[in-house]
Amino acid sequence: MNSQNSQRILVRGVNWLGDAVMTTPALLRLREARPKAHITLLTHAKLQELWRDHPAVDAIEPFAENESAWSIGRRLREKKFDVGLVLPNSHRSALELWVAKIPERIGYRRPWRNFFLTRAVPQRAGAVTMHKRSTPEIEELIRQNAPQSKLPSGAHHIHQYLHLTAALGAKPEPLPPQLVVSEKAVAEFIAKFKLGPSASESPVWLGLNAGAEYGPAKRWPEERFVEAAIEIQRRAHCRWLIFGLKSDSAMVARMTDQISRGTGGQKESVAKIPRAINLAGATTLAEFCAGLKLCRVVLTNDSGPMHVAAALGKPVVVPFGSTSPELTGPGLPGDTHHRLLSGHVPCSPCFLRECPIDFRCMHGISVDAVVKAISEVFHK
Repeated sequence: MNSQNSQRILVRGVNWLGDAVMTTPALLRLREARPKAHITLLTHAKLQELWRDHPAVDAIEPFAENESAWSIGRRLREKKFDVGLVLPNSHRSALELWVAKIPERIGYRRPWRNFFLTRAVPQRAGAVTMHKRSTPEIEELIRQNAPQSKLPSGAHHIHQYLHLTAALGAKPEPLPPQLVVSEKAVAEFIAKFKLGPSASESPVWLGLNAGAEYGPAKRWPEERFVEAAIEIQRRAHCRWLIFGLKSDSAMVARMTDQISRGTGGQKESVAKIPRAINLAGATTLAEFCAGLKLCRVVLTNDSGPMHVAAALGKPVVVPFGSTSPELTGPGLPGDTHHRLLSGHVPCSPCFLRECPIDFRCMHGISVDAVVKAISEVFHK
């Protein structure tokens, strides 16, 4: 076995964008604890660009959507890793490292997968699991007019990953999530989408993300995003980059058109940079990160883009409805750079994909409240 500093460590990464960003504090702590180790991140191919130039990672090992655990494991076997750290809780992720025959395999203790680990780590004290509330539960909370649920200190998901890397001697104290985007990448983004001569000479850009892959319960109403964006544009004379997946194209096209028309009733001359740029499905992940890096402030639902923007040092304004900022909020818990808004309803957080009643959590967050929050961080 190699000494700890010279070990070859494989970290099996998570598969969702927001979760991947929340693993960065743990990876940074692992790098701090093992500065001379060679750390490889095993990640879904769709996320590999996220890790470009990241200081915690020496190499990326991507896998394809349809690649089996057996295929991945056999491919990894020839790399001769000394230690494997399994960040996801899935059976499959532990199986991959077992097939790879990595001598030391560490992950959370879970049914049906402990056999594949050499060290099954017990759940940490203070861990919180999402309880999806039933419709009768929601109705009873509303009937009682119960206070909005608050999760305990230390519930945030970044602590889950920090607890695992602590098993390898890393400090468990949290760090802010961190991603890296170069000035060159931002310049290339500006040139590709014709946003101005350079970052210093282009308009002030704000970012807007009205989507959320998890489901509609996470989405502040589309028309309110538009109203807020038009009002902020009127006050600050900024421009909007509107992000989204390809599946968001119709929604983003509508929003882009409405914001571009704005209060003036007419689209601006094509010779000028328009008030809003439609980027739905138009960027690679690396370009998406560069676009967020360009923004002064990002208005977004609780989603992967929220986490990416915060990890790039951008203040975010986020309407929270079905989910909890204590569990999955941006950056470090309590970070005052961000504005996390709530409708203060007794049934939130319910953690459901779709609201079974009247969506009062999101309807309770006004356009005025969002505009005020954006104005605060814009001028900070």
